[in-house]
Amino acid sequence: MRPFATFRALALALAATLFLTASASAAEIHVMISGGLTAAYKALVPEFERRTGHKVSTAYGPSMGTTVNAIPVRLERGEPADVLIMVGYALNDLAAQGKVIADSRVELVKSPIGIAVKSGAPKPDISSADAVKRALLAAKSIAYSDSASGVYVSTDMFQKLGIAEAMKDKARKIPATPVGEIVAKGEAEIGLQQISELKPVAGIDIVGPLPDELQKITVFAAGIASASKEPDAGRALIHFLASPDARAELIKSGLDPIPSGTTH
Repeated sequence: MRPFATFRALALALAATLFLTASASAAEIHVMISGGLTAAYKALVPEFERRTGHKVSTAYGPSMGTTVNAIPVRLERGEPADVLIMVGYALNDLAAQGKVIADSRVELVKSPIGIAVKSGAPKPDISSADAVKRALLAAKSIAYSDSASGVYVSTDMFQKLGIAEAMKDKARKIPATPVGEIVAKGEAEIGLQQISELKPVAGIDIVGPLPDELQKITVFAAGIASASKEPDAGRALIHFLASPDARAELIKSGLDPIPSGTTH
């Protein structure tokens, strides 16, 4: 066999070996993710798949609560999961229950709460706590989420503003649906939710974040499910989401990346 033909045959054999090795090591990663990171996640996953050859299968739902799609409920009924991406303290709860590998936890982003109105509607002044109080009292209807931001708004912020009683009849929790969609339909004058969850919704205008004296930053974190069948591939996905390569997309979606990911 001529030298060139020999070299070509060896190159083809090597390429075939590499292809088979990559195919053999490719995994299907089952992810459960809550709304805060969804927009950035959807943009980043195709690049992760392209780089690694892994495939990602995703189930969406809130970090807490008892709705059928809530991540704890999904886990209880035995849905497959390798990676969980959700509110940090809710992930801690699952780790305490033995459902998450504790040392796999990586903090990814910080997420502020924002206020939205229907597109074209007047934007209220939300520059201070007093201004937010006036805006909420003037609104005929208010919507908040059934996840971390809504828990804070309904149990802490309303009390802090001294309007808890006034909110009972016109503020409502929205289960398993983006608050922005309720506002876009005109079913609520004002919506409160993480800005990253408001941004993807058409038909609304984001007025801005809550002022500093009212703001509650939610940390979103990722971890490996204890029942994971692909923990190594799952860790690779978490590493990618925590890497500098993901930073621009996270910022674009209204999130504040946590440098290098903080593990606990």
